[in-house]
Amino acid sequence: MSTHVAAPPAQVWAGFTRELFLDLAPPFPPFRLLRFDGCRRGDEVHLELGAGPLRQLWTSLITGHGVETDGTYYFVDEGQQLPKPLRFWRHRHLLRPAPGGGTYITEDLEYRTGLGLLDTLMRPLIWAQFAWRRPIYRRWFGRVSRG
Repeated sequence: MSTHVAAPPAQVWAGFTRELFLDLAPPFPPFRLLRFDGCRRGDEVHLELGAGPLRQLWTSLITGHGVETDGTYYFVDEGQQLPKPLRFWRHRHLLRPAPGGGTYITEDLEYRTGLGLLDTLMRPLIWAQFAWRRPIYRRWFGRVSRG
């Protein structure tokens, strides 16, 4: 999924802060941010998902970040401790220069539960959670005017 925003890639990269992370959170499941180091290799993000006895921890490690030769900024978070039923999580954030200006923010996601059917059933839920981000990105980094 990609979102076109008005700000250039360097500005979008600089805007991936704790405050943006909190603003991007969908209303479900409830979560609490326990730790947010940033988006550079070696940084960690720790969440508590759910409530009461259903609480689960999610920890991610930023395993890579940088700028490619075409001006694309990127960072990759990989799940270290995942809530059930997830067994694998890799989320690449690509901030690509858009022709004519601005940035395409692309969310490239890989996940596995260990059950192919469950992976397929989860796809619409995960898509909805990332679609939630599109207007938030545009609010933070500007809407691209058409015409």
